[in-house]
Amino acid sequence: MKKFMVLYMANGAEFEKMMKTSTPEQQKKGMEAWMKWMGDHKASLVDGGAPLGKTKRVDSKGASDTKNDVGGYSVVQAESADAATKMFGKDHPHLQMPGAWVEIIEIMQVPGM
Repeated sequence: MKKFMVLYMANGAEFEKMMKTSTPEQQKKGMEAWMKWMGDHKASLVDGGAPLGKTKRVDSKGASDTKNDVGGYSVVQAESADAATKMFGKDHPHLQMPGAWVEIIEIMQVPGM
């Protein structure tokens, strides 16, 4: 089985708007959808992941604040990238948010490690 890093992406402005305007009932419904999806894919989840916070960029000049569209992550396992992709259809809870998408990246094995 191969492992894949899943990045839950969203336009920052759209995400902030949704968080400010969603009701507690909508938030609860969204969490229930996530829990159901995670339960349905339990055998493939290596790490269910979590939401991500502020980003720091570190380069040879030092550290600085930066922004990106990554809102969270998971790690899944599957036979192939196509098989991993099939877990994230149009009904995935994250994709219900306006301007959201998912990026699936194979985690390459390092020889000897």
